[in-house]
Amino acid sequence: MEKETNELYVLWKSGDKEVALSMAFMYTYNSKTRGWWDEVTLIVWGPSAKLLATDEEIQGRVSQMIEAGVQVTACIACAQMYGVVGILERLGIDVKPM
Repeated sequence: MEKETNELYVLWKSGDKEVALSMAFMYTYNSKTRGWWDEVTLIVWGPSAKLLATDEEIQGRVSQMIEAGVQVTACIACAQMYGVVGILERLGIDVKPM
């Protein structure tokens, strides 16, 4: 019998800081650190890429998630649109086509 995969993907698409801190990050971080899901991925999409590239508090929270084992990926087309590919890559985010 094969083991079921227990994966969560959170699509963070808002450029609103409060949405990031109070919803997307809180649920994503707790899902990983409390063992609610085995694999947790945060997908940076659209305006969230710009917010992440320009806000140090947001960058710190994403770094905490990466350290906790959350996979963080970003849409390359979105990152290119905002001119932030290099910044996201330096933050340890996997920027790729989606």
